[in-house]
Amino acid sequence: MPQTFIDNLLSRINIVDVINARVPLKKKGSNYMACCPFHHEKTPSFSVNPSKQFYYCFGCGASGSAISFLMDYENLPFPDAIESLADTVGLAVPQTASSTSLNRYDALYALLSDTENYYREQLHKHPHAQEYLKHRGLNADTIERYGLGYSPDGWQRLEKHVTGATEKALLEAGLAIRHDSGRIYDRFRDRIMFPIRDQRGRTIAFGGRVLGQGEPKYLNSPETPLFSKGKELYGLFEARKYTKKLEQLIVVEGYMDVAALADHSIDHVVATLGTATTRDHIERLFRNAPEIIFCFDGDQAGRRAAWRALENALPAMRDGREARFLFLPEGEDPDSLVRAQGKMQFEQQLSAAQPLADFFLSQLEAQSPTQSISGRARFSELAKPLLKNIPEGVYKSLLEQQVSAKVGLSIAGNKPRPAQTQRKATLGMTPMRMAITCLLQHPGLVESLPEPPVLPKDGPGSELLSDVFEQIRHNPEISTAMLIEHFRDTQSSAILQKLAGWRLPGGDEMDAESAMAHFTDSLHKIMLLDARSRSQALLSIAQERALTTEEKDELLQIHATLGRD
Repeated sequence: MPQTFIDNLLSRINIVDVINARVPLKKKGSNYMACCPFHHEKTPSFSVNPSKQFYYCFGCGASGSAISFLMDYENLPFPDAIESLADTVGLAVPQTASSTSLNRYDALYALLSDTENYYREQLHKHPHAQEYLKHRGLNADTIERYGLGYSPDGWQRLEKHVTGATEKALLEAGLAIRHDSGRIYDRFRDRIMFPIRDQRGRTIAFGGRVLGQGEPKYLNSPETPLFSKGKELYGLFEARKYTKKLEQLIVVEGYMDVAALADHSIDHVVATLGTATTRDHIERLFRNAPEIIFCFDGDQAGRRAAWRALENALPAMRDGREARFLFLPEGEDPDSLVRAQGKMQFEQQLSAAQPLADFFLSQLEAQSPTQSISGRARFSELAKPLLKNIPEGVYKSLLEQQVSAKVGLSIAGNKPRPAQTQRKATLGMTPMRMAITCLLQHPGLVESLPEPPVLPKDGPGSELLSDVFEQIRHNPEISTAMLIEHFRDTQSSAILQKLAGWRLPGGDEMDAESAMAHFTDSLHKIMLLDARSRSQALLSIAQERALTTEEKDELLQIHATLGRD
């Protein structure tokens, strides 16, 4: 992606508008504040600076440009984040030699979109498919919301009726299967079709529910360049679209469950796609809501699936997050239950869902009852490796205490931790970091400097400071966000993001004159530190051999400089 295009894009968008469309911001001084969308908090520490076009969370350290925000908030790869922002300001993303894969993906998106439209048209032409959905209780609004359609019985309908449906494209999109004879045939036949959408609402795959008694009952698209079933969640796009603020996500097993609950105005529901709940699923769920409720069958198979979900949830259980489990009566699923009981009673069951900690303890107790000494010892051994997977915090400590109470003594993981391990690692201020920070946050300083600053050769940070200076000198209109993007995917990216979020003396109200004073003072300190270091080096050499004339002159000059300070 040409850097000039990225600079142009960032100069046209306003990060406040980008973030405020997703996270409501409130003006505070010259900045905008909100509770951080990347960790749970009650007091806002997420700051958006319009002059820098940069955001920073003082709680968890999340930071970056509008591009970084979209990538993290909407789980988008870099090219998709660029494309999404470019769409908002009417910029066409330039196609380069490296864009071949993007063009290929665009063709697949177009094919899948056209296929969805074809399936939706076919639903209107086949009364028996409409009757099936009516029998399942789905209304027209729900059918429209989720884009439900119908794939007619037949072997090569897509190739004949869908634009761009070449043999190669159909195979790559997962819409067709190659027979042993060499010919291809449609993967989905005589099925109700459920489009699976990505975070941006683009169709990336399908799920098909058979009409009648055929097998398999549910059939998903295979893995494709656009679709990974271990990462995607059916209904997440719709849940985000139709729920003003997601506080909770309900995870069910089937597409029909999602649609049935939406039919009863329970919109915050998603489904895994024929696979166990993965860690990627869990992280994605928690990025969108602080609470997850898993719905599983109450039989042994359902409880085993719930335990796998619990194991994958443990590494994501940071303070402020909650996971609970609802086990359904035998023979029931969310679809049948909500139709039999109604919305109010179903929501009461959701409210009574078992917290993760309770399920954790009850399952371990079932494996190793704690009535005996050996049972308590085994209970402890089962718990320890699982507890290690939970991030440090209050939640982990409380669960460790409950395990200790079951066992009757403190387990190893519950020992008090040294205070220094609980403190968040902070980046120490040095003159070099201060100088870089001044340039990052006040790029306009470079206009007042007649030439690049003189820096120690090979000094820590000297090369980075020079690189930042040169970037600004070649682009006087550059912003903090643009500078950060210039260093994306370099070793310096992480440190620059932290420095861009640092509070300088005087905060965001610091004027150019004060920033220049801090910058020049930092340069002076850098040179003094280098002089002292060089002096020590020369004195060490003098203890081993006689200094050369040049070295003596250098030492005298250094001492004269240090004497003036």
